[in-house]
Amino acid sequence: MPEMPRLPYPVPSSAAVTARMRLNRKVDSRPETRLRSYLHRAGLRFRKNRSIDFGEMSAVADVVFPREHVAVFMDGCFWHSCPDHGTVPRVNRDYWLPKLARTRERDRQLPSGPHATGWLIIRVWEHDPLQAVASSVFEAVESRRRVTYNQNVSSEMPWPIKRTT
Repeated sequence: MPEMPRLPYPVPSSAAVTARMRLNRKVDSRPETRLRSYLHRAGLRFRKNRSIDFGEMSAVADVVFPREHVAVFMDGCFWHSCPDHGTVPRVNRDYWLPKLARTRERDRQLPSGPHATGWLIIRVWEHDPLQAVASSVFEAVESRRRVTYNQNVSSEMPWPIKRTT
């Protein structure tokens, strides 16, 4: 994917807006930390904010299960233009409209579901119910573990197993 040119940074409309925007976290947002906490309490171990190479492009996933090849992307409603909750800023529209459009385009290039490189990509919105998201991630990881285990066992173990006691 070709590198997109950076947009010139706009003049902030007020000191209050500047302060508010500085509070927006690039990583470890509250919805992300809640999801990771929920998954950890369910017994899952993972990596966070890891770059994944998808062949034609790479992306940083919020939660990654490297062995199972499962990547979870939790999209924020503002930054990813949620159809239900996304808003368009009233000030500095010449900056924000192209910036949000670039994010949507990047999201379209990385679809959800199974990927040709073997990764299972799970995309969720920050407003999706935590239990439902965690449940779908847990099921995906466990499903991948069963498949990986069965492939490894069937390729490494001679069947039937004979005891030599």
